[in-house]
Amino acid sequence: MKSFLIILVLLTTSLTFSQETITEDNNSIETQFDNIYRTSTTYQVYKVISKDRYQRLKLNVLDSLKSSKKIISEKEGLLKIERDNIEKTKNTLSKTQLDLEVSNKKENSISLFGMQLSKVTYNLTLWSIIIVLLLALSYFVFKFFRSNILTKEAQDNLLDVEQELEQLRKKSLEREQKLRRQLQDEINKQRNS
Repeated sequence: MKSFLIILVLLTTSLTFSQETITEDNNSIETQFDNIYRTSTTYQVYKVISKDRYQRLKLNVLDSLKSSKKIISEKEGLLKIERDNIEKTKNTLSKTQLDLEVSNKKENSISLFGMQLSKVTYNLTLWSIIIVLLLALSYFVFKFFRSNILTKEAQDNLLDVEQELEQLRKKSLEREQKLRRQLQDEINKQRNS
């Protein structure tokens, strides 16, 4: 029975220590410091801490620092990657904006005889040329019809003049013939008389 009691006490003590270790390992460092302060003994104005607890606390603190450094280095790596991504995105954005400006210039301009003209300028130039050509065409059509009318009048006048000339010729031929007859009659009378 005595051995049973000893085993029971040892078992309880080991469970207590193991639970305490687990709780200390899982607690935050601040809680662990508070725990050590609370459980340590006092000697005059000093606190006496057992070496074991001190070593455990030291390991926990170093482990926490190590994990914090690891987290910080991971975060710095992620931050560097994000900065690189941001830089690449900015470069891509600036390139895209330049491409957009070039595309907008191309879209809003037309190449005419090797010169880039805006669509407004091109439309104004084109319509100005069309209006000038239409005005010139209407001027030449007007001149053509006027000349055509004048030509027809001149041809009509020419026909009238030719007809009058023909009538004058006929009349003069008739007169001449009449005069010749009269002359011949007179000559014949003169011969006969």
